Amino acid sequence: MVATHVLAVIETSAGELRPASLELITVARELAEDGTVVALVVGHAVGQVAADIATRGVNAVLVADDALLTRYTTDAWAHVIETAVTEQQPRIVLLPGTTAGRDLGPYLAARSGTTSLSDCISLEWDGEDLLARRPVYGGKMVADVRLTPAHRAWAVVRAGAYAAPEATSPPAAMLPLQIDPSRVRQRVRLKDVAEKRGGSVNLEMAERIVTGGRGVGSPEGFALIEQLAAALGAGVGATRAVTDAGWRPHHEQIGQTGRNVKPKLYLAVGVSGAVQHLAGMRGSDTIIAINRDPDAPIFRLAALGIVGDLNEIVPALTRELTKSQDG
Repeated sequence: MVATHVLAVIETSAGELRPASLELITVARELAEDGTVVALVVGHAVGQVAADIATRGVNAVLVADDALLTRYTTDAWAHVIETAVTEQQPRIVLLPGTTAGRDLGPYLAARSGTTSLSDCISLEWDGEDLLARRPVYGGKMVADVRLTPAHRAWAVVRAGAYAAPEATSPPAAMLPLQIDPSRVRQRVRLKDVAEKRGGSVNLEMAERIVTGGRGVGSPEGFALIEQLAAALGAGVGATRAVTDAGWRPHHEQIGQTGRNVKPKLYLAVGVSGAVQHLAGMRGSDTIIAINRDPDAPIFRLAALGIVGDLNEIVPALTRELTKSQDG
């Protein structure tokens, strides 16, 4: 295999790194072999992020820093990435499995007449062909997609599929990417951002998560989930049925259309275990389920299952955890 040039797009929002972007460097280094890995940091006031990325084993860091890029919009970010691709001519462009990455991959591929590989959980070479593995049918099966060398690949990597690389030294060179904001045709403008509640845990980085499903019964019932999460030092998650009902905010949704998480401990409370939800948390190290239905599908995936009324079990568990901490 010839040396491969890979461009990894590092996403930020309001100057903060999106954690899923770090995983792209691991993929890029595997794919490049003896080739070059260039990271493209996109955002505003991202000097600290770029300096961190420069220590993660890349050959160079391109920095696109402009107020226009403070928050994601398709037109602005597409212009930046296309500018970087024209300059760098990579064979593969990697995008994180975020809302922005899933939007950009097929959009940029269509504009360039090339191929987009979505929701990849692994990427590897087979001779000169690129093999992408991705889940299908709600995560019940996986499919291998083969891309011939005649194409440039735009690959969107599922969050949580790879580990983030450790920082190394010395840092790579950081180079400004010259962009022209006046050339961006802004068809969509961001008017407002609904921030998370103060103290919310970043679920993609959390080591422990307590998730409530429809079995919790009501928005008020999530007080029990929050108390247990606080006792565990965990983040609070929710199923799609819960967020669709308006009981919890969308940023807490875990599953195929929400966040993909890989905590050390995942505690599912009142979660039946629909395949769409399992697709977003099956990579957790240890799964514990609490449900009154002994036939709930979640128990097939759980290392430990507790059959019973969550309104009795969860408060008792919280009390014991609190007691052990106080003692």
